[in-house]
Amino acid sequence: MSHELSQFRRVVLKVGSALLVDRVRGRLNHAWLAALAEDIADLHAKGADVLVVSSGAIAMGRSVLGLPSGPLRLEESQAAAAVGQIALARTWSEVLAHHGITAGQILVTLSDTEQRRRYLNARATTLKLLEMRAVPVINENDTVATSEIRYGDNDRLAARVATMIGADLLVLFSDIDGLYTAPPASDPNAEHIPVIERITPAIEAMAGGAASELSRGGMRTKVEAGKIATSGGTHMIIADGRTKNPLKRIAEGGRCTWFITPSNPATARKTWIAGALEPRGTLYVDEGAARALQGGASLLPVGVRRIEGTFHRGDAVTIRSESRVLGRGLVAYDAEDATRIIGRPSREIEGILGYPGRTEMVHRDDMALSD
Repeated sequence: MSHELSQFRRVVLKVGSALLVDRVRGRLNHAWLAALAEDIADLHAKGADVLVVSSGAIAMGRSVLGLPSGPLRLEESQAAAAVGQIALARTWSEVLAHHGITAGQILVTLSDTEQRRRYLNARATTLKLLEMRAVPVINENDTVATSEIRYGDNDRLAARVATMIGADLLVLFSDIDGLYTAPPASDPNAEHIPVIERITPAIEAMAGGAASELSRGGMRTKVEAGKIATSGGTHMIIADGRTKNPLKRIAEGGRCTWFITPSNPATARKTWIAGALEPRGTLYVDEGAARALQGGASLLPVGVRRIEGTFHRGDAVTIRSESRVLGRGLVAYDAEDATRIIGRPSREIEGILGYPGRTEMVHRDDMALSD
């Protein structure tokens, strides 16, 4: 396949602390960030959805608070993050506003992408921002995350986010222009690998150890991120982010490493729903709804005749008619609320439940139909 940045419709960019924050002066690399914002604006102007996964809250906060270098205690990290998140969000908002782009901040923790109920919320919020042509800026919520429950690095967070929202490309900006057969700083015979079709044990063995004080990542976590991304249908690039306009450099053929996925986000997501999740209940639909689903429609409450099982919002359920299984999907309501609105038009949901729930019982993007 020819790798052209312009062919991707939804791109996640991961920007690390060491790129954003000048560790010597303890402040933002403003010129670099302004140049990256130019790159984002160019991609955005071509119609692509762009998301940023940004580290740097703790690094910026420790600078503002005057905390010494070296390891921080958990509560010091969380305090630094609380101060740094405001500064980081303001900075992204300002550099993107310069190009007429609205930024939206989303803070996530591990459980937001691991628990299906919160995963659906985070996904719906992000997709709505993209629909409104905003650029979501996503960061781990360091003010509440603890070492036991945190991602530990924003490379894997970026990969989770990319697969969550169906991105077709993830770009990890690093201090190196890709994966080498050995650490190039210590091995003069190390060779750059431009394309990785599959992440094998040999590829994993090439990934080195940890990185700088400012970041928690390393090449090892980038390869792990590659496994998450490619299994979710997302291509991934590791590229040197230190140059000005680093995205433009990739577009012009600059050296980087591509991790290729054999799938695409929609197919990978359907596979996950179809096979990896245990159904918690069954929705029986009428024949009209069954025909509509086969035609690519979402499942609306009006088409559901009865419900079996105890399930919660975000759980997988089996969708079937009286005669056959149609597929599986992630349901948008708890069983109790779903029972109250089946057979009813979507416009009546708020009056029945007392809150404006989703129009669909199961959205078509959250559904995998049987052949």
